[in-house]
Amino acid sequence: MPYPSVLLAAAQETARDGGPGWILRTVIIVGVVGAVLLAWLLLRGYGRD
Repeated sequence: MPYPSVLLAAAQETARDGGPGWILRTVIIVGVVGAVLLAWLLLRGYGRD
């Protein structure tokens, strides 16, 4: 297993890139999970006729 200092240095290097990175990834994941949850709730209600 790599040393923690190597992992921290690698994480710091990717943070310096300046891109939206983890924020954009988090927004996309939350949006997809939210859409699936909303679809499930809506479709569940239609099945109770």
